[in-house]
Amino acid sequence: MALQPASGVRDLNPQQVQRNQELRETLAGVFCLWGFEEVTPPRIERMDTLKAGGAIDSRDIVRLVSDEPLGLRPELTASIARAACTRLLERQRPLRLWSCGTVFESRTADEGGQCIEENLHCGVELFGGLGVESELELFSLLLASLKSLSLDKIHQPRLLIGHTSLMELLLEPFELRQRNQIRACLSQYDRLGLQELGLANDAHDNLAYWLDRRGTPQEILHALDEQYPNQEVLKQLVRLFTHLLPLAEDSGLQLQLDPTFQPHYELYDGILLQLVCQGNSAPVVIARGGRYDSLVKRLGGEGAEATGLGFSYCVDDIRNLPGDSVTTTHEETATLICYGPTQTLETALQRQMELHQQGRISVLDHRACEDHAEAMNRLKQSGCDSLEWIDP
Repeated sequence: MALQPASGVRDLNPQQVQRNQELRETLAGVFCLWGFEEVTPPRIERMDTLKAGGAIDSRDIVRLVSDEPLGLRPELTASIARAACTRLLERQRPLRLWSCGTVFESRTADEGGQCIEENLHCGVELFGGLGVESELELFSLLLASLKSLSLDKIHQPRLLIGHTSLMELLLEPFELRQRNQIRACLSQYDRLGLQELGLANDAHDNLAYWLDRRGTPQEILHALDEQYPNQEVLKQLVRLFTHLLPLAEDSGLQLQLDPTFQPHYELYDGILLQLVCQGNSAPVVIARGGRYDSLVKRLGGEGAEATGLGFSYCVDDIRNLPGDSVTTTHEETATLICYGPTQTLETALQRQMELHQQGRISVLDHRACEDHAEAMNRLKQSGCDSLEWIDP
């Protein structure tokens, strides 16, 4: 019987691994230029950390069988925020960290069983940043890192931005018991569900109006300011988009503001972002993030500097975009080492060490060859470029 990997996970071939490494190094180079330092959070965490104070449903977490409640991380933010609030608490703020690692999400498969999705994520977290200034830095870094990826025009990158305060403006007229129902309908674009809530006609029509309102920042901000004038969140967004628009045009990036946008995980309590590209058959979210001050406070952060925001790329999704390929600018050659019937593998190993000292990639053929002609035949089948023949 052929053995298959677990549902949702996959084996990566050497080309995919190489491309993942290229993307990681490209992003890491940009993050380091901006003063971010690398950290490596654990893959296994306590469930109370992984659930981020209730922001992440336990059904989205892969649980481990152990004497204490443990699970595999479904994202990197909560683990890094925990470290920032404990071991790194004495570090000067703003604290700039980046990381790259595998995340595991639990999903229900079509047939009803558990499906574990495994993906490589690479992103940044900024702790202790105050006000819209930290958001200006974060989004500038996002656009700089996006530009380094050299995406093609066919990918049609689009940055979708929302803000939890915009949703709160829409929900303010309603009683507390209705707000969660309305929020769910708006975030899921559920027009029928909104209609079934039995709201007054004026209230329903206004919510339905905003349900369809997503587009250019200038257009949406103007419409919001007309209905909700003199809001501080709108002033901050105007400042942010004024800075981002020329950067986005230079990167070929479309900016979109959506007042009803809410992510799958309820980590965030401020600005939200999703970076979307056109995939082979449907749009693909290649990065997501936002502000999560409440999470930092739940993990022990105190005072004005108990803030956090960040974003994370899904490296596997970038690699799977149409037209993406390994971008190494030079081909590394490999040498096959073969030896004749009067020589030994030990002699070949000694020659391999000499080649390695020269920085040359070399591969051993373990079996002795009858003659040079046989060695040349083995070279043709090996995938190497040249032959190192050892025979007196």
